[in-house]
Amino acid sequence: MHARLVIAGALGALAVTAPNASAHAVVSPPVAQSGTLQYFTLSVPTEKEGAATTKIELDVPPGFVIDSYQPSPGWKRKVIAKGSGEDAVVSKVVWTGGKVPTGEDSVFAFNADGSKARDYTFKVVQTYSDGSVVDWSGPESSDTPAPVVTSVTSLGGGSGDGGTSTLEIVALAVAGIALVLAAVGLVARTGGRSLT
Repeated sequence: MHARLVIAGALGALAVTAPNASAHAVVSPPVAQSGTLQYFTLSVPTEKEGAATTKIELDVPPGFVIDSYQPSPGWKRKVIAKGSGEDAVVSKVVWTGGKVPTGEDSVFAFNADGSKARDYTFKVVQTYSDGSVVDWSGPESSDTPAPVVTSVTSLGGGSGDGGTSTLEIVALAVAGIALVLAAVGLVARTGGRSLT
């Protein structure tokens, strides 16, 4: 019962804070299991009126290993890495050629893993069609915070007494954020039309 109240409270907080969360560059999921290949997305909002996002640069922190990419229609991808083949260590990925208008997000997907349990802080540089640049590398409290992924040794476990672990609650909260943001995105893209 207590776990359900905590989860309900977390989801309620998400509904209040979701609009602010959508205004930042994000690498998702924000919590991942270390040493395990997983699917990640980078999402960058186009917030400037009258300009489109035309270039995204992602600086990859040491120890965060990108394995492969999902195609991004309309975008060209340049990968900067040391080494080659399976031994290549990616330090930067640059997407160019796309054109994402105001109110929409540039979204790129890749398979990767954090090799050790720790925080991985990314730097994202966004370039607009008018030449202006947004540097998403600030602290969490700033207007342009850097995306962070926390890599942990285990995502499961439970409390051993049939209760709900903190990580399970965090996972549900993250899922709630994703659902709220998806709903907000759908409504925004349909111009506020009913989804029924």
